Amino acid sequence: MGDIVCKFGGSSLADASQIRKAIEIIGETEARRFVVPSAPGKRDVEDTKVTDLLLLCHELARQQLDIAEPFSRIEERYGEIVEGLGVDLDIIGLLNQLRVDIEQGASVDFVASRGEHLNGRVMAATLDATFVEPAEVIKFTGSGALDDQTYRLIEEKISGSGRYVIPGFYGAAPDGEIKTFSRGGSDITGAVVARAVTAEVYENWTDVSGMLMADPRIVPDAKPVHEITYREIRELAYMGAGVFHDEAMFPVRDAGIPVNILNTNEPDEPGTMILPERKLTDRYVVGVAGRPNFSMLFIEKALMNQTKGFGRRVLDVVAEHDISYEHSPSGIDTMSVIISDEELGDKGESLVSELESLLQPERVMMLPGLALIATVGEGMSHRIGIAATLFSALAEANVNVRVIDQGASEINIIVGVEEQDFERAVRAIYGAFEG
Repeated sequence: MGDIVCKFGGSSLADASQIRKAIEIIGETEARRFVVPSAPGKRDVEDTKVTDLLLLCHELARQQLDIAEPFSRIEERYGEIVEGLGVDLDIIGLLNQLRVDIEQGASVDFVASRGEHLNGRVMAATLDATFVEPAEVIKFTGSGALDDQTYRLIEEKISGSGRYVIPGFYGAAPDGEIKTFSRGGSDITGAVVARAVTAEVYENWTDVSGMLMADPRIVPDAKPVHEITYREIRELAYMGAGVFHDEAMFPVRDAGIPVNILNTNEPDEPGTMILPERKLTDRYVVGVAGRPNFSMLFIEKALMNQTKGFGRRVLDVVAEHDISYEHSPSGIDTMSVIISDEELGDKGESLVSELESLLQPERVMMLPGLALIATVGEGMSHRIGIAATLFSALAEANVNVRVIDQGASEINIIVGVEEQDFERAVRAIYGAFEG
């Protein structure tokens, strides 16, 4: 069997008992040579993730306030982990140095990355594995993209025998300073390592037995997904299916490496396998996912379709406000731009004002309270009746559709609905295809 890269999420490494489960899984086969740990996550619903405690310490230090309370909780977490595992590691010395770094003004990326760094040190000591410092091998360009030299550096660093532990979530900027991926970025680290070593499979260990066709908080009896393609998972992850980071798909997809999402607490469950392609069955739809908190910029102008460059100028104004947009459905005399509320922030009023002045439309307004829902499946392509089934289900559930968008690939249909209709719409769509 070829090499396996295994990434363990925060809930899988939340305390000593969880880490022992991960150690047992790793030890089942010598093929699991490359281990990517996250920072300790929540031990229960009332708990706080270590990364959140670290970010709190950074913010307090930035305001020149005392970090003693949150930092003592970090010390307690790692102290219990090291003691529970009986590992020979000077965790007190590492934590003392971290506190000094925070109080002396370490960057937010450096501080945020220390949860993974310390858990990596713990895992390497427990496994008697080689610890690999990500800042030495995972490189970012000046624009924040992953530098292609990363793959060569990783391959050179971990070319020997034995096991290696590479903490997730971070690397180094061109100036050598620590830089992190977005939250949940340990998935990306695992994918990058998998591509660098040409792994046979990339195992992503979490606290769930793979993916479900819908969020179980909305659809309690949602069915499991055993196989899914890179394209499908990318669409679902982007729309809020939180099992796998959407940006982690690209390194493994380019190399054709399958990803197996598995449950640390139920390691014998098959989980979900993410593949380049899958055998299509009568299940046309593989999943339904969505999220609220979007706004729609609506513009109406007579003869818009005959005005050269109109759409480009709208999007130029959006970009000049440092806003990225999600979708842009349009009609003959109308154009809409869908923007997440987080991205929009407080820029909506100035954006509308500038568009009114520049383009002089009949109407321009920002409409809040939108939720987007994606219905995804390779089997939907060129399948007659899929859209009819979806929209009939929404009509029967008394859900008004405000936006319709379908990509050229035809593997997804995105609808925008009122936020108060979001969960009802998800249940209606799921029931129409799986009920």
